[in-house]
Amino acid sequence: MKLRHLMLATAAVAALSGTAQAENVLKWGANRDIGSLDPYSFGDSFTINVLNHVYEGLVRYSKDLKIEPALAESWEILDDQITWRFKLREGVTFHNGNPFTAEDVVASLTRVSHETSPLKGNLPAYVSSKVVDDHSVDITLNGTYPLLLNDLTNIHIFDEEWLTENDALMPTDVGAGTEGYATYNANGTGPFIVDSRQPDAKTVFVANADWWDEPQHNLDKIELTPVNSAATRVAALLSGEISFTNDAPVQDLPRLAAAPNVEVLEGVDLRTVMIGFPFRDALTTGAPNPFKEKAVREALYKAIDLDLIHQKVMRGKSRTAGATVAPPIPGYVEALDNLPGYDPEASKALLAEAGVPEGLEFEFNCLSDGLVNEEQFCQAIASMWSRIGLAPKLDVAPRAVQSPKRTNGKTDVYTLGWATLPLLDSYSPLLQIFHSKTGNAGVFNWGGWSYPELDALIDAAGQELDLEARLALQTEALQMVKDEMIMIPLHQQPMAWAVTGEVAEMPLFADAKPRLWFARMGAGS
Repeated sequence: MKLRHLMLATAAVAALSGTAQAENVLKWGANRDIGSLDPYSFGDSFTINVLNHVYEGLVRYSKDLKIEPALAESWEILDDQITWRFKLREGVTFHNGNPFTAEDVVASLTRVSHETSPLKGNLPAYVSSKVVDDHSVDITLNGTYPLLLNDLTNIHIFDEEWLTENDALMPTDVGAGTEGYATYNANGTGPFIVDSRQPDAKTVFVANADWWDEPQHNLDKIELTPVNSAATRVAALLSGEISFTNDAPVQDLPRLAAAPNVEVLEGVDLRTVMIGFPFRDALTTGAPNPFKEKAVREALYKAIDLDLIHQKVMRGKSRTAGATVAPPIPGYVEALDNLPGYDPEASKALLAEAGVPEGLEFEFNCLSDGLVNEEQFCQAIASMWSRIGLAPKLDVAPRAVQSPKRTNGKTDVYTLGWATLPLLDSYSPLLQIFHSKTGNAGVFNWGGWSYPELDALIDAAGQELDLEARLALQTEALQMVKDEMIMIPLHQQPMAWAVTGEVAEMPLFADAKPRLWFARMGAGS
């Protein structure tokens, strides 16, 4: 009898083990962790994207990146041309069981547009919102504005009752160190529910069985694990410790592609990598700031061997860029995509004419967990600048360390990647980066520049409902950005994902955002 009991117990354990193995678990190894469980906590597209699996907007991008209804079923512009009425989807519940209503939309819009919100710039035309009835809400803008739906794809809706109960109606801000209940807890309407979170270790999401939409995925669970080391990430993929990464190192793509159980998914990201300059009077050293002069910015631009960075650092996988937006983005024109030419001798002459002292010291702020091969291309660029007589001090650290320096003007030259998200339109960088820092505009204008003529073009574009006329204004503004060399573009970075054989479907999106509600695991995974 004892032997029989042992055999039955062993069989039961095996059955339980088989059940666990049969569960469809996608093990996502990312190059970094999300900054918070609050999607409004920082203007970081990775964090916002991950949390889009938990929270949803009134509208969303479809599988082919077209705007479609989400928590709103329909919308219309009222007679005053500045008020939009949204008819909300009925029967939707939050993860805690609370019903979704217009009150939730108003509370969420109020929270994200608050003056202390780091994402207030994502709703540049927003003035107010009000409840019409339980499932209708009016949003009033500061004028005619053509891109509200694009904006709303990135504005996630919270449960007003949950915010109130947990004293979380005010925004949090990773950059400012402001935390709250929503920093460590979540309650959305999306396809996945936060099951557990250990910051910098693992965040587990489980499928929402009560999701209002028809699931196209077959996932039971997503395990998001930050794997900062590229080598460790590759090893984890090859061993099966992770089954998906949205950051396969470009230098390891041949090795991954040759592995029998790995598939590499490649493309070119919409994200343009740029270098920004300070326009304030003094550098962090206290010395006068020469970067206010266009000739000095041009000198640093001509000193960068873009082809060398493309071939050696980016392994030929990037797209060298002369424009600050990628070709697929509305407002891009080929005439703005020409390159200055690598000419270090011309750089030296420009610096001499501008009176820049030999050995000028300045900080060059880069991220260790940001753009593709960022540390490597920053090192290469710093070396190129040294060859023309400058003394850049390379400062490489994680985003959490560098972001406060950038937003508070505590650094000099810096990197920035911009994919025009969520708008997928050139108005995005024009408003958020190149406009003067006023109100909701210029949120990422860390250099402190101001060009009134440029602001006027951007403001006019933001009120122009005719698409052709709007894009003409934006192209004119982009021409001014290029002529003034406000920031210098380097490239559109390569996009490389990789999955193991367990993953049957993983659509690759041009905006580099994994949408795992479209992912499917294979049989027996």
